[in-house]
Amino acid sequence: MYAIIATGGKQYRVSEGDVIEVEKLAAEPGNKVTFDQVLAVGGDSFKVAGDVANASVEATVMEQGRAKKVVVYHFKPKTGYHKKNGHRQAFTRVKIDKING
Repeated sequence: MYAIIATGGKQYRVSEGDVIEVEKLAAEPGNKVTFDQVLAVGGDSFKVAGDVANASVEATVMEQGRAKKVVVYHFKPKTGYHKKNGHRQAFTRVKIDKING
């Protein structure tokens, strides 16, 4: 059985036991989180829209972290303009425990 969930402006296809990285959630490692925005549930039969209105996905937060640094470099020739900046995106690693649907 699998589900398609939406969180942090992205969609993820998850099954029980999967470990995924989602946009940062306000939860400590070891806490349980519930994803209520389920778009579809598949398995023996495929359900969407009104059929998954009460579906949810339960997960456990494994860790909070930050991704590798991405260097952003702006340069304009002949003007002496250059600017170097870095960015590390925060993420939450969760393990999918149960799909209710």
